[in-house]
Amino acid sequence: MRVLRHEEFEEGCKATCNGPYDGKWSKTMVGYGPEDNHFVVELTYNYGIGEYRLGNDFLGITLVSSQAVSNAKKMGWPLKEVTSGVFETEAPGGYKFYLEDKEQLRQDPVWKVTLGVSNLQKSVSYWSGLLGMKIYEKDEEKQRALLGYADNQCKLELRAVGGAVDHGTAFGRVAFSCAKDELPSIEALMKKENQKILTPLVSLDTPGKATVQVVILADPDGHEVCFVGDEAFRELSQVDPNGDKLLDDAMAADNSDQWFAEHNRKKVSA
Repeated sequence: MRVLRHEEFEEGCKATCNGPYDGKWSKTMVGYGPEDNHFVVELTYNYGIGEYRLGNDFLGITLVSSQAVSNAKKMGWPLKEVTSGVFETEAPGGYKFYLEDKEQLRQDPVWKVTLGVSNLQKSVSYWSGLLGMKIYEKDEEKQRALLGYADNQCKLELRAVGGAVDHGTAFGRVAFSCAKDELPSIEALMKKENQKILTPLVSLDTPGKATVQVVILADPDGHEVCFVGDEAFRELSQVDPNGDKLLDDAMAADNSDQWFAEHNRKKVSA
């Protein structure tokens, strides 16, 4: 993946993009190509937070890429073969990636994102019945379902975890873009169906870039779902040729590890 853009913020996001933290933070968008037509990962960094406790809410990202498997082997990155040709690996911080050792067939090798759910039928009803996702697969025996908005886009996999979903102290959400005019309708539908709205329609500012409108919802297990107005988002999400440099500069200027070491203190845990 490559850095697509990097942004720094002096205070917490009013739509809690950086979690329930009210301090300096940054976000870095990384992916295999522009956000217009690729699945992109948003990495948020809260300055001064040393670690997060992971739950069973986010179960991993699956990539179809023999190149990723080859890279991991060359780097000596730990791999565990979980099924024939599919390897599990772990990113710093504990997040799981599943690498399928096949040649990339699509423009975007990110195949699916897997979320844990407590009741598969209830979750499928929410994501498909309310949010309009197409059901591509459903396996009652394995308690999993695969959904998506389009054949050529990254899919969402829901997998039952055999109990309650624990979100730990980390933080994340799934985001989709749609026409700005659809946002009020989404909000109205959720109100009508007595579903949870975490952030009613609001405008979010990014320093020096476009202002976007979002509505943020929560599914039956508290997974956060963000819908963002596409028109302004396309302007905001332009690939920044200086993204790598901005990230490098920010990391060089972040002396929090050194400060904590010099004062013989540990960074606070979330």
